[in-house]
Amino acid sequence: MCPPRSTTTSSPRSASIFPPCTAMSACAKRCWALTRCTSYDVYAPLVGDLKKSYSYETAQEMVLKAVAPLGEDYQATVRKAYAERWIDVYPNRGKRGGAYSGGCYDSNPYILLNFSGTLDSVSTLAHEMGHTIHSWRSRQHQPPQYADYTLFVAEVASTVNENLLIEQLLANENDPQTRLYLLNQYLENFKGTVYRQTMFAEFEREAHAMVERGEALNAAALNALYKRLVTDYFGNDMVIDDEIQYEWARIPHFYRPFYVYKYATGYSTAVALSEGILKEGEPAVKRYKEFLSMGGSAYPLDELRHAGVDLATPAPVDAALEKFERILDDAEATLAKLQ
Repeated sequence: MCPPRSTTTSSPRSASIFPPCTAMSACAKRCWALTRCTSYDVYAPLVGDLKKSYSYETAQEMVLKAVAPLGEDYQATVRKAYAERWIDVYPNRGKRGGAYSGGCYDSNPYILLNFSGTLDSVSTLAHEMGHTIHSWRSRQHQPPQYADYTLFVAEVASTVNENLLIEQLLANENDPQTRLYLLNQYLENFKGTVYRQTMFAEFEREAHAMVERGEALNAAALNALYKRLVTDYFGNDMVIDDEIQYEWARIPHFYRPFYVYKYATGYSTAVALSEGILKEGEPAVKRYKEFLSMGGSAYPLDELRHAGVDLATPAPVDAALEKFERILDDAEATLAKLQ
């Protein structure tokens, strides 16, 4: 799952797999007129927050429109969730923050939101609705012992919905400022999920290998390992500050062994599926909805193969990284219009 490194000094954009922040830092440098780009600069958005607010009713319609490629039966379940009040929408005293989809085999799959009217809130509604429809279809088609899907596939349906939403918005957006905001969110999803989580997974794998080799697992060794990986993944064009070596110590996921790679595999799968749904149409939609109905009745890799994605090959990851490159090209072109 770890992406290959560039072995030349030529532009990393020449191949479909390239260090993300080498290209993204170049974009950031032009946007902010920077002479150097550090590891924290790439977390700054390319454009400020949109001065737009959406009512919850508008958000509902946006999500319905986004999932239209999945067919009327999928939309009908979304409408059912709206009409039957499966969703606790707004923040409230004593209510937990964030957003969640939950429930049990013989209940509706309820959603807890903290809707605030931002575009991020709209995306969160789409995301949680993906979890909810996945749970709903699994419970409708599987007995209790097979109704729960595994963690390996848990973020696929939610991310497919997010991608369908952003693709639908981009297809109908001509304002450069708004378009760059959407593209920036897309790029952040790739950087934070496909690249960063894969880097985390390699750190975790190497730390366990150190123990197996009988090496001391102390702070200095882990600091050195983490800094080397940041340099490998983010490229020499970025200034790597010494402080970055301590970042591993604040990542709680490392206390749940071999968990983080699932973010990267799930996101790559979701990109492949959403691209197939939009380009191939009904055959891809049929396979995808069958996948949503499988719950835990088959091995995760077999379920994803049924949906049309074979993670035993590099093809889905290659396709996701090619998609990343196209989004980055679009962002650079859009940025040029604003300058």
